[in-house]
Amino acid sequence: MQNTFVIGDVQGCYDQLVELIAQIDAIDPQARLLFAGDLVNRGPQSLQTLRLVKNLGARADTVLGNHDLHLLAVANHIRTSHRSDTLEAILAADDCADLLDWLRHRPLAIEIGQHLLVHAGVFANWTKSTTLQFAHEVETQLRSDDYVSILNTMYGNTPTQWNKDLEGAERLRCIINGLTRMRFCHADGSMDFDLKEGAANAPEHLTPWFDVESRETQDCIVIFGHWSTLGLLLRDNLISLDTGCVWGGKLTAVRLEDRLVVQVDSPQHQSPF
Repeated sequence: MQNTFVIGDVQGCYDQLVELIAQIDAIDPQARLLFAGDLVNRGPQSLQTLRLVKNLGARADTVLGNHDLHLLAVANHIRTSHRSDTLEAILAADDCADLLDWLRHRPLAIEIGQHLLVHAGVFANWTKSTTLQFAHEVETQLRSDDYVSILNTMYGNTPTQWNKDLEGAERLRCIINGLTRMRFCHADGSMDFDLKEGAANAPEHLTPWFDVESRETQDCIVIFGHWSTLGLLLRDNLISLDTGCVWGGKLTAVRLEDRLVVQVDSPQHQSPF
């Protein structure tokens, strides 16, 4: 049986990814590689990182993260680059169109047996099945010929709370924000987009999305990245993988079958301040 390693946010830290894959191959050369999103941006070699993961072919896949979606928006002149962006080499590359086409065909959620992989989080009233269903709604739009239309309407912080009766752009935006931006939630289950601290520093009125009472995905194991100040977190039904590679932390992989952890130290490529 093929084992699976899931790798946290790479964010253009190509050298660390090459080293991490080499360590994984020394342990388990046939292992499947899945990525928790944010392959690109802020690190020094986003182009090389994107090419590497794409060229892994059927051995690898990734969910889309907020930085991956940002790249698609910048490439289509919907957003301007931020000061900390490192996307120029991708946009200038001869294979840019192929890379972006491959990227927009990636999923927002992946089921691996009893595991569910997303970039950021899931709403408390989503099951594993409905998470995959709602992710597919967005994926269908991103993979269509008119994919730019969803990029045009995906930005914004509202609605903050999931409602099955949401329609159109608001529905898709809420799904995208939940899967690629969620960290903390209010008591009513609505998302908070301001606080980016670790869970231990949260004010009383906010709760990490995974600790919201009666979360419907407690019967599966949710894997996610996105939250570097949270770091590596291993619970019976939860795996948090963003260990801040781009901030001078580590790039982390976890083998799902036995929770074996493989990590590579990283220099600091960006300052959080």
